[in-house]
Amino acid sequence: MNAKPGLPELTALAAIVSHRSFRKAADELGLSPSTLSHMMRTLERGMGVRLLNRTTRSVAPTEAGERLVARLRPLLSDIDAALAEVDDFRGLASGTLRINTSEIAARLLLRSAVPAFLQRYPQVSLDLVTDGKLVDIVAEGFDAGIRLGEAVPRDMVAVRFGGPTRFIAVASPTYLAGYPVPKVPDDLRDQTCIRFRLPSGKPYRWEFEKHGQEIAIDVQGALTLDNMELMAEAAASGMGIAYISDKSAKPYLDRGALVVVLDDWCPPIPGLFLYYPGHRLVPPALRAFIDVLKETKG
Repeated sequence: MNAKPGLPELTALAAIVSHRSFRKAADELGLSPSTLSHMMRTLERGMGVRLLNRTTRSVAPTEAGERLVARLRPLLSDIDAALAEVDDFRGLASGTLRINTSEIAARLLLRSAVPAFLQRYPQVSLDLVTDGKLVDIVAEGFDAGIRLGEAVPRDMVAVRFGGPTRFIAVASPTYLAGYPVPKVPDDLRDQTCIRFRLPSGKPYRWEFEKHGQEIAIDVQGALTLDNMELMAEAAASGMGIAYISDKSAKPYLDRGALVVVLDDWCPPIPGLFLYYPGHRLVPPALRAFIDVLKETKG
């Protein structure tokens, strides 16, 4: 090795490998792509080894670059954590905290975590965006995101809250009085179902599991919605069977407006997670929000 690399160059390398993009890494680091490219050329020249393979359209690590970044990630995370601890001495959390989430998760947060957080940290403005889309939170300028565990990107730090959840098939007693109660998922093919449209525009396939057997059903129905609260309301009105989260269904189940069908085919799944990039400094406002989230459990 001809020259010992510095922390800025190593941090930049980790960001480029994470994003597979000079532009996105430059946005995250607050640098220009040309500056970042110059830093990488200097780093490679100083180390005497190629770390990145570049084309006009893409960038990817070499074997040496991949191995180096794999060793760097936990070290950079430890450095961020150490700096964050020092930042505690700067005073109370302040500024704007932007979180991308689903409407269902936002409703859960508004019950306890958000009121407690805003009361404890009046200098923070909380911006919850519920556009229903899975977005790149770094590229879109969010501090964190909230999604079901299966939708959290693998390179993110995830904090679980709210406990397990279930997606359940529900219908009103009035509807079930006119149709045979489904016993297995295939029985849904002869039922009127309220379909769910994904943010991509495609209809969601209802997924069931029992004793390791997994079944996905393309249900039929004249009504398609993109909001589970509306699906619950439509099902309670007798318009068909809906497949929704247990949290959306709970108010209607509690008063008997909906009942669960195919209950043994709807196992619990890991619940909601707040997630954020692990390779960048965690803002004090986000750390404060995570602390409240853990205390209130959502």
